[in-house]
Amino acid sequence: MLTDALCPLAVKLYFCIALSKKRYFIQIAYDGSLYHGWQTQPNAITVQELLDKAMSVFFRQPIETLGCGRTDTGVHAKDFYAHFDIEGMDENKVLNALGGINALLPYQIAAKRIIPVHNEAHARFDATARAYKYYIHFEKDPFKLNRSWLVKDKLDIEAMNSAAALLLNYTDFSCFSKSHTQTFTNNCKVTQAVFEQQEGGLVFTIQADRFLRNMVRAIMGTLVSIGKKEIDLTAFKAIIESKNRSNAGQSVPACGLYLVKVEYPYLR
Repeated sequence: MLTDALCPLAVKLYFCIALSKKRYFIQIAYDGSLYHGWQTQPNAITVQELLDKAMSVFFRQPIETLGCGRTDTGVHAKDFYAHFDIEGMDENKVLNALGGINALLPYQIAAKRIIPVHNEAHARFDATARAYKYYIHFEKDPFKLNRSWLVKDKLDIEAMNSAAALLLNYTDFSCFSKSHTQTFTNNCKVTQAVFEQQEGGLVFTIQADRFLRNMVRAIMGTLVSIGKKEIDLTAFKAIIESKNRSNAGQSVPACGLYLVKVEYPYLR
């Protein structure tokens, strides 16, 4: 039959199309002040939506990115990766596309690098470590609006660092996670958690293999309670061991939070 004769041709054509697809990572940075987070959503402007539109226009084909995670409304990223697939295009043209993509993006979003990767590479699941910084300042400063959290209370930094160090002793961080998230486990391995003083404020750095939704902001809210002497180290440990979000501190404002590093075993 004619359809039988066409089957091998159809199979060959399918594999030719599949083989013409190539996967890339794109590294970006963004000021999240104007956006409703990373992930595309209805009736709200997001970073992913604007990036996908810019890349689709430049490459003249539909581009859908998948990010290394999701940042909430108002959260910033200095180092963020997403993967995307592109069909039938010379690799050099893709790698030299940064100027054109940046011209189509708003000033608050910058494409920094495009990297060819193997076709099974995954921006979210292949990441082996992520690091965030959270910035606090103590006096009103118009130049830190939407970029740092103003705290007027005096904080005990030594006590906050003692509590932060305890995070390295635990793996289950259910108490710092948003409820009803689609994760199979609330276990994370924290490898760094420390406050450092800077001019006019503090910066908190935390690194782990993965983070739960709202985890860093909930940790910060609880550590600030330590700094205000509202709770002590014994209470802090009890909060973690309770695995109950209602026992932890309030989630701090998004404006001070930055994703600053994402690591992959095959990227340098």
